[in-house]
Amino acid sequence: MAATGRETPAQSATADREIVISRAISAPRELVFEAFTEVRHLSRWWGPEGFTTTTRAFEFRVGGEWDFVMHGPDGTDYQEWISWTEIAPPERIALLHGESRGDPNAFESVLTFAPDGATTRIEMRALFPTKELRDEAVEKYHAIESGRQTLSNLAAYVTEIVRKGAES
Repeated sequence: MAATGRETPAQSATADREIVISRAISAPRELVFEAFTEVRHLSRWWGPEGFTTTTRAFEFRVGGEWDFVMHGPDGTDYQEWISWTEIAPPERIALLHGESRGDPNAFESVLTFAPDGATTRIEMRALFPTKELRDEAVEKYHAIESGRQTLSNLAAYVTEIVRKGAES
């Protein structure tokens, strides 16, 4: 999803390098945030439809890293690496995401979690180093649709936790 055109000058200067995806999830903000912060949750929902995730290392703290492999439905493995740069529970997570530590093409991402009545509005904002890298992510890796599917998987996962909790 491209920026709308009502942004401030600072935002419009980066709009061609940015992907923004948001979704309302029928679950409390603390639970949605927790699903991003604990590997036992992440491994159950992370990634687009048909993907699975194998974690090699995970430390959720500023400066900590998540080293993992995403396994595509076609058998392709994608090496991934995230370093957490800011953590403000349960409102915000900022991170650097690439294929490995030191990846010159890594992008910055900010996740915000806003309460909205009984739901949580999550926004994923990814900022790429260049327009070309952003365009490659969109065209080659289907980043917008993959991001939407990932948030859909998250929504289904936490909604199921809420449902099971209500049944107990």
